[in-house]
Amino acid sequence: MEKELKKNLFYNTVWTAFLALFGAIYELFSHGVTSYYMIYAFAIPLIMGVLLYEVMLIKNIFPGKTFANIWNTAIATFSIGCVFNGVLEIYGTTNRLVIVYPVAGAILMLIAFILPQRFRSVLEH
Repeated sequence: MEKELKKNLFYNTVWTAFLALFGAIYELFSHGVTSYYMIYAFAIPLIMGVLLYEVMLIKNIFPGKTFANIWNTAIATFSIGCVFNGVLEIYGTTNRLVIVYPVAGAILMLIAFILPQRFRSVLEH
């Protein structure tokens, strides 16, 4: 399971670097218009992915593949929502549907913590 955790750590590090680079390039060509959503989109996978998985590796906590898959989906949902909101802000418009991303991400976070517990309790009986 440690191998799976290291793989998730690697992919979240790559995703963090990609979002930081993407945000910097997008801001460079945005003609001086900035968006905090775009600038700080990299912080989501950094905190939720890289730091969390690093702590899990240090403390030898292996939550399981189900948790990791759902958690990584939550990270992607929050990140894409941030980038999308940043694009809209830089363009100078808004959309009421951007609320879907944080709501879906929060639901996925809850599922990530609840669902593996259900699987464990079913498997133990």
